[in-house]
Amino acid sequence: MTEQAPLAELSFEQARNELQQVIVRLEQGSPSLEESLGLWERGEALARHCEEWLVGAKRRLDAARASTDAPAAEDS
Repeated sequence: MTEQAPLAELSFEQARNELQQVIVRLEQGSPSLEESLGLWERGEALARHCEEWLVGAKRRLDAARASTDAPAAEDS
């Protein structure tokens, strides 16, 4: 496999695109078991990274929704 960027440096879109490439390579069949295992492990890590991005985005949306749904404080 080529040089891999550290997961922490990847945006959601970059991780998703790399994961798609990993899946294509796995579906095509790898020349060796070792390469297949490496692709699988990278794919698992990319999938976790994407999930973390999605969970974080959902939290932010939920927080934004909660702040707009909260009753405004009245000045007395």
